[in-house]
Amino acid sequence: MASKFNSASDMKKARGLGSAKSGVHHWWMQRVTAGGAMILLVWFVASLVLLPSLDRATVAGWLASPFTAVPMLLLILAVFWHARLGVQVMLEDYVHSESGRLFSLLALNFFIFAVAAVAAFSVLILAFGGARA
Repeated sequence: MASKFNSASDMKKARGLGSAKSGVHHWWMQRVTAGGAMILLVWFVASLVLLPSLDRATVAGWLASPFTAVPMLLLILAVFWHARLGVQVMLEDYVHSESGRLFSLLALNFFIFAVAAVAAFSVLILAFGGARA
């Protein structure tokens, strides 16, 4: 009598040991955030090169425009989200104890959120004309 299952992967799916489907989403999000960050990074470097000077007043005036501040905030979001995804994969692969992995992921999330918030706050202060020196 022939087996109902055609391959080992069919057997894994039947036993619930197949793909959890979350890995594909994670992989896809890494590619999307990398692509977005690269496009915005090219914009950022080109914009800085085109500025007449890189003194504080010029850069602050440049960031005061919503057409500059919004892409800058998107760059911050894309870079920090991409970094979080990449470090998460490393932690999940190389931290073997469950408690160590949980602590590492919590610390990663706190650190990424805190640094991204400081970066975004700095852009917003300049965009809204605060902290003039």
